[in-house]
Amino acid sequence: MTVAAHSETRRYAYEPDVRRLRSAAPTRGADELALSNQKGGVAKTTTVVSLGAAFAEQGLRVLLVDLDAQSSLTFALGIDPDDVEVSVHDVVAGDATVSEAVVEAADGLCVLPSSIELSAVERVLLTRTQREFVLREALAEVRDAYDVVILDCSPSLGVLTLNALVAADEVLVPLQCEMLSHRGVGQLLDTIADVQKLVNPDLVIRGVLPTMFDARVTHQRAILADVKERYDVPVLEPAIPRSVRFAEAPAAGRSVLSTARTSKGAAAYREVAAGLLRAWRIRPGRRSRSRRATS
Repeated sequence: MTVAAHSETRRYAYEPDVRRLRSAAPTRGADELALSNQKGGVAKTTTVVSLGAAFAEQGLRVLLVDLDAQSSLTFALGIDPDDVEVSVHDVVAGDATVSEAVVEAADGLCVLPSSIELSAVERVLLTRTQREFVLREALAEVRDAYDVVILDCSPSLGVLTLNALVAADEVLVPLQCEMLSHRGVGQLLDTIADVQKLVNPDLVIRGVLPTMFDARVTHQRAILADVKERYDVPVLEPAIPRSVRFAEAPAAGRSVLSTARTSKGAAAYREVAAGLLRAWRIRPGRRSRSRRATS
């Protein structure tokens, strides 16, 4: 069966309340990038850590936000989620500010950590008015303190992911080039279209980033070609190669840019990060004051 034969009806895990969707424009400051894919295991957290470390290498102030109750990002940066006293759950619930919860981590990064408590936050948010804007309003406090904020979304299309898309300036979709990952891209892009229409008209789809990619595998090449044709979204280059070095890095609480500096994977992430900085018109070590390019 061909790749194209697997198209499916798209449904939304969360339907925003249109009556509550308009609010004031977000405060300008750090460029906020959401990484989202409801399929788990696509190297999303690895990409968040690696891009963050690549930006930090360029002298930028970087905040990573862990929006997954599994706390993979928190753990990958050498922080035990069980030891986290103030987490993103407390921020979203209104019990703490972002600055009170942020922790300094390795590789020059700061992280807003997660914990298992986050698994109950959607129930809390469903009782809140303007719940779609909770994260954006919380992050407004620190937008001028950082150059780049990267949001590590949970593998779902629920209210937390919606919050991330409302808060973000751009969204990047990590894609493992296999069928199960490919099937969810259309759903995510439809959700993004709804967010652009109803909540965040300035949200930019930066593109799809192929991860764990092996150009020798015909099926992977076919999936990538189908994504380009079917969804008409940019595909970032270079593709991130499959490597055991990525699995080794979290054990050290560091990024692959530190644990395997000269590896092909580290080089690929540095190149992707450099392309993003050019698109945003940010020079290493300093922010641009101009509105970033969307092309």
